[in-house]
Amino acid sequence: FELWFKQIIYEIDSIREIFDKEKVDESQMFVIVNRLNRCVQIWRLLVDQIGILETMTPLDFMEFRSYLSPASGFQSLQFRLIENKFGLTDKSRIQHNATHYMNTFPNEHDRNELQNSVETPTLLQLIERWLERTPGLDDTTFNFWERFKTSVGEYLNFLKTNAEDEPNPTAKDASLEDVKKTADTFRSLFDEKFHNQLVQRGERRISQRAIQGALMISLYREQPRFQQPYQIISLLMDIDALITKWRYGHLILVQRQIGNKQGTGGSAGYSYLRSTCSDRYKVFIDLFNVSSFLIPRGFLPKLSDEMKVKLSVALMDGMNNTCYTKNNNQQSVESKVSATNNKTVSGLENGDHKDIDEKSNMMPNDLFKPTLDRK
Repeated sequence: FELWFKQIIYEIDSIREIFDKEKVDESQMFVIVNRLNRCVQIWRLLVDQIGILETMTPLDFMEFRSYLSPASGFQSLQFRLIENKFGLTDKSRIQHNATHYMNTFPNEHDRNELQNSVETPTLLQLIERWLERTPGLDDTTFNFWERFKTSVGEYLNFLKTNAEDEPNPTAKDASLEDVKKTADTFRSLFDEKFHNQLVQRGERRISQRAIQGALMISLYREQPRFQQPYQIISLLMDIDALITKWRYGHLILVQRQIGNKQGTGGSAGYSYLRSTCSDRYKVFIDLFNVSSFLIPRGFLPKLSDEMKVKLSVALMDGMNNTCYTKNNNQQSVESKVSATNNKTVSGLENGDHKDIDEKSNMMPNDLFKPTLDRK
């Protein structure tokens, strides 16, 4: 486990370095997806390795268990670093033997490493900042948040109408109660004050605006600029889920081998491990709960042509994109680009290619020739 923990720490640190900027270069999205996927594969391997340990019988384990004392998995410095760098806070932790987890590490170097992992921005904090800057959230021509509120109202009215049309009185009451609960769920999202109270209570981890960004990415994930961010969100949830599976696998392994006996390191054993399998140990629990706020595609606010263009062109280092509307009731794009590196334009309609060639003289016609020939 420790060898793989070291690799995971390396990957997390490299991803944090990319995100720890005022503006994240979108050309780095593939790198982030690749490294997160590597972490996912490692955690899957670690989960599977528990199954190998389960082939050992309790009597076999008893033959050498005494040699492990007073060692404990709780003393794994690298696993604590992974938790800290990922974003697990002291507030979410269950105390071990009523003491702070850092007291388990008497070595000054180890304690300094742990302290540094707490004081530097965690992956959760960096993802929160990144989501708060989601393209389109501040677009006044589309106004996603207000349009989404309107769509949610229409969806709730649809559910209420269907519930009221239910002929069976018992089913009708149950359906109306479900509509009320659904409305309360959305109210907890729209009411910023209530959301902040949930954050203070530890029931939510990220800001309302960050959830807005994650929600917009999830709802419009087919847009070119949101495709890789959606993969990043999914991979973060995969890692969180696999860590929980690994914790649970360890829990069941301990129960099979020693029952309710005390752990070799002096911990409560099974009862302590069971407490670490709860949602309080899921760092990205808010990303899981975004599904609570999804609505059917038929009720989604339709993207304007300008927003579609904005979500089809990635922002990269040294590139500044400006989009505006021309007259004659036709939407077109003028891209003013200043950069020293290679430029990439994707997701535009075929009719826009010639327009770009003539205005910027940066995209040669032969680049789009295979597409034009098929027309």
